[in-house]
Amino acid sequence: MKMLSKKAQAFTINDLGTIAIAIVVAAVILGMGGTILEKIQGTQTTNQAAYNSSGYGLSGLTTLSEFIPTIAIVAVAAIVIGIILIFFRRKELM
Repeated sequence: MKMLSKKAQAFTINDLGTIAIAIVVAAVILGMGGTILEKIQGTQTTNQAAYNSSGYGLSGLTTLSEFIPTIAIVAVAAIVIGIILIFFRRKELM
């Protein structure tokens, strides 16, 4: 049981900045990857292997990019739940 309580305290409000930076870095990487793939696809002949593979890459990046807001919400929710658990645990100990 003690191991479970230590895991509940793993996320704190101090982790919010680190998570925000990680999400921004992921968004920048996805954006730059999309730009690079778009430039590569523009120089290729239609229906060739390189053109098709860069198109699939763009499609995959688009799909992955759509999940960034969901990932951010889940990360913030985990921190808020961790803070609430710590708050109620303190009341319980008093």
